[in-house]
Amino acid sequence: MPTLKKQLEALRNTLSTNLIERDVAIRLAFLSVLAGEHFLLIGQPGTAKSILARRLHLAFRDGQYFERLLTRFSVPEELFGPLSIKALENDRYERITQGYLPTASLAFIDEIFKANSAILNALLTVLNEREFDNGDQRVKIPLLAVIGASNELPEEAELAALYDRFLCRYQVQGVSAERFIDLLQLPETAITPPDDDLRLDPDNIISIQQQAEKLALPDNVLQLLEALHGFLQQQNISVSDRRWRKAVKLLKVSAYTNGQDTVSIWDCWLLQHCLWEQPKQRQAIADWYVAHVGIGSGFNHHRLEKLVKTWELTLKTDTHSQTQQRNANDEPLYQDDQGQTTSLKQQTILGQRNGEALYLAPPDVKDGQGYSKQELRQQFFDDTYEQCHINGQWVHLNQYVQQQANRLVQVQEHTPLMAPISHPESFINSRVQDITLLHDELLTLYAALEQQHASLDHNLGEHLWVMSSFMENAANSLAESMQAAKSLTKRLHTVLVSYQTLAS
Repeated sequence: MPTLKKQLEALRNTLSTNLIERDVAIRLAFLSVLAGEHFLLIGQPGTAKSILARRLHLAFRDGQYFERLLTRFSVPEELFGPLSIKALENDRYERITQGYLPTASLAFIDEIFKANSAILNALLTVLNEREFDNGDQRVKIPLLAVIGASNELPEEAELAALYDRFLCRYQVQGVSAERFIDLLQLPETAITPPDDDLRLDPDNIISIQQQAEKLALPDNVLQLLEALHGFLQQQNISVSDRRWRKAVKLLKVSAYTNGQDTVSIWDCWLLQHCLWEQPKQRQAIADWYVAHVGIGSGFNHHRLEKLVKTWELTLKTDTHSQTQQRNANDEPLYQDDQGQTTSLKQQTILGQRNGEALYLAPPDVKDGQGYSKQELRQQFFDDTYEQCHINGQWVHLNQYVQQQANRLVQVQEHTPLMAPISHPESFINSRVQDITLLHDELLTLYAALEQQHASLDHNLGEHLWVMSSFMENAANSLAESMQAAKSLTKRLHTVLVSYQTLAS
């Protein structure tokens, strides 16, 4: 008997036979069913949406498959079965559900957003609680998952709850130009169903979900989820708490079925298909994830860049910091304009301009400015007698300038006399110790990134659900993170050596 991973891999490969560029859709649909979550396909007609759902049914035994195309005029009987005439004769309102959605284990509902109000409430209960109200009884149903399909996203507000019930969403495109010739040459024959011993039954699904629930979310995954949560808020992408919890459930099922003991950073690749509201948002989430896979090694570039920058600025401050000199009486010292040391913060001097004495204006002009003798004559004293009327008397210019009280007095600030701070040995040792801790952390993170890069082939090359084509993007992102870690380590080492020099 093959291991669970080998069994699922064989089933996945069978389901993908002769489907071109549908590997991601097959993986997401298959994993969604294993996790007990509904899967939505968005795309134009003729893009193999119904074929994918019919094939998915082949992976399971002991269960019914139900398929229906909805229109605006669809009635509840098309999904839930006709009313029972016998029950009506006995005044009971019941449906004959055999062969309809309430008895199916897997269902494909095309154009699901055409569901009208007569269908919607019952359908929401079926999808969310796996229960169906048949008459006066609410019964449990065996539904594993619904594969929904639509040509377009819903616009009506009443369909928002239905749209939210689909955890994984995938936009199906037509086959690319590179594979167009391959499409034309595909055989028309149906695929060979998988061997019965490979197929899964409901008990297998229950066991997978129970075992997956026991898996832990390691710190690096929690850090990435927290950072992604913040990014989505910045982008105004609304993700409900319920969707986050269901997404974590999907990650655990991914990890368990892939043979892992814990959820890994690589399982988070799936989140780009769980968290978007509009298809164009998926690429933004995918790009963010690729740029942040280094968080899987604990390498948070933004945080570490900020820490190293802070230490560089701290070194600059500590190296050039100064303190004011003091005399034997602990008085701060200054330097006057003659270059002499003094304890006086300032001094008053008689105002001069280019060596010429300056005087105050007569008392009735209180402007605080200084005037030369010539400026006084021109502005305040008469031209003939060089006199000015001050306090009821005529005062001659020569008499005015000879009075000391009429001189302009200025306050001259002295320059503080500074000296470099000599840091005590304990201060420098404390700085060195703190920097060494961060330096060692960077070295450890670089080693973790290196190990993560080296194990890419093992972790992604054989992953059940993550596309191996993602490996190149992951490798490039990790290489960039390694280069950034190396640069930060080098910068911090320079800071460390500088502090060690200060100590000597």
